[in-house]
Amino acid sequence: MPMRYIGGSISLNHYSIYKYYPSGKIQNSLKQNLSWLIKGFGYFSIPREYFEAFKVLGSFINGTDSIIFKWAEFSVTASGKKLSPEKVINEILKNPVTEREIKNSKELYKNLLKENGQVFCVWTGNHINTYDIHHLIPFSIFKNNDMWNLLPSQSSINNRKRDKIPTIQTLKNAEELIIYYWELIYNKQKDYFLDQVQVSLLGNLPKDKWQKSAFSQLINTSKYLIEIRGYEPWKL
Repeated sequence: MPMRYIGGSISLNHYSIYKYYPSGKIQNSLKQNLSWLIKGFGYFSIPREYFEAFKVLGSFINGTDSIIFKWAEFSVTASGKKLSPEKVINEILKNPVTEREIKNSKELYKNLLKENGQVFCVWTGNHINTYDIHHLIPFSIFKNNDMWNLLPSQSSINNRKRDKIPTIQTLKNAEELIIYYWELIYNKQKDYFLDQVQVSLLGNLPKDKWQKSAFSQLINTSKYLIEIRGYEPWKL
């Protein structure tokens, strides 16, 4: 309903800014997730000029200029730098549902890797016996526990990366292994994985040849978070 009335100061028409494209009648399903909602209720679009403005304003809502991020920086300084911004933000936003989702996703991922027999650090390519399942785009920034965003990494590398955003070149260097792990999940959890990729990365792009399209959007997300939102870049 907010999408229907937003823009009343500009036009008396409903959906004057956000255009609504209904998908049809919603289907009853036991699998009720974001993909199910979008397929059932449809989607919105906004003019490009508004989208570009919202991208800039985003840094004040959920970026390096936001109140919560500034509070995290203050807490780090007050602790004598014993804390990190990532730890402070995670503590502020932590809730039981989030913790359970992360745990379930990581357990599922570890089971897939165990079945496959070999694990490589996504950043170095080294064969590893012990590893962390870390967020490619930090959860404190992106709030995303999808399987595509969870990758195995050497603990030492993960500790260096922490809440930073991998640079475009860092991602390109790891492209082969990132897609390797994505395909590993896809082969075991096809519909589950594609639903997540469609909502978070592909949008309205077709699912065929999803690998290159999804990776391209990952590059765009990284670039946006670094250049527009102002988060600290990380390179190996």
